[in-house]
Amino acid sequence: MSAADVISGRGGLAARGKSVLVTGASSGLGRVCAERLAASGFRVFAAVRKEADGAALASAVEAGRIVPVRLDVTEDKTIAAAAEEIAETVGDAGLWGLVNNAGICVSAPLECVSPAQLRRQLDTNVVGQLAVTQALLPLLRRSRGRVVNVTSGLGSVAIPFLGAYASAQFAKEALTDVLRRELRPLGVDVSVVQPGAIMTPIWGKVSEVARDAMDGVPEHIAELYRIPFGRFLAANEQQARESRTTPEDFARTVGQVLTARRPRTRYRVGQDARRVSVLARVLPDSALDRYLRPITE
Repeated sequence: MSAADVISGRGGLAARGKSVLVTGASSGLGRVCAERLAASGFRVFAAVRKEADGAALASAVEAGRIVPVRLDVTEDKTIAAAAEEIAETVGDAGLWGLVNNAGICVSAPLECVSPAQLRRQLDTNVVGQLAVTQALLPLLRRSRGRVVNVTSGLGSVAIPFLGAYASAQFAKEALTDVLRRELRPLGVDVSVVQPGAIMTPIWGKVSEVARDAMDGVPEHIAELYRIPFGRFLAANEQQARESRTTPEDFARTVGQVLTARRPRTRYRVGQDARRVSVLARVLPDSALDRYLRPITE
């Protein structure tokens, strides 16, 4: 079975000849996704913040099917420059796919999240994603292509100690719904991919941000949360380590969205993402609160 078969499955649209942009491709899910899409035949513009990351990524793929593009979703100048570079490369063919994957995770009790940290969370995961989408829409309309917004299971349920991150994911889900309804008449499909827990380098970054948040509040406030929050961080990382969901599962799902003749509105990757979605739909708030209560105890 070829890489294209693994990505798209039989009966899907051909990848070859189509161009896609994957944001947040320096590491983790974004990097694996860029590599797998390139292996399946897409020409992939891999958005990275540092030139060194782009060079390392390009060297990992044959035939030049990955094109590193410097792009920071929080910097308007780099977004505009990347859009111009991509437009010059794809020409009249346009851009087939935009995978809005870039993001950060601020994990801390909400009482300990500073306004600056919340702004950074929302600017990266929400505002920046919309800015990239706006810049690339002319190219996406030209090809009647697709937007894939990557959220998570926390786009359905907000759990303790991940309030800032969940707020960003809920907002990105809302943006996706609106974009889907506004862009479908213009020929552009918009879908969400919700991955569950997957072991990637983001977990080390989560711990760093968590320490910064707790260090930034008075000790008598931090002391209220330190023990349950510490347990939460350890349990969360352990869940990711034990998860059977892999970055390749995520990449394969993104490939399915980009090659399906009629893409679905939402794709959930991993049993935990599917379980959380079901609980959010069927449980009343009081029951869901009881289900989540052990996290804070």
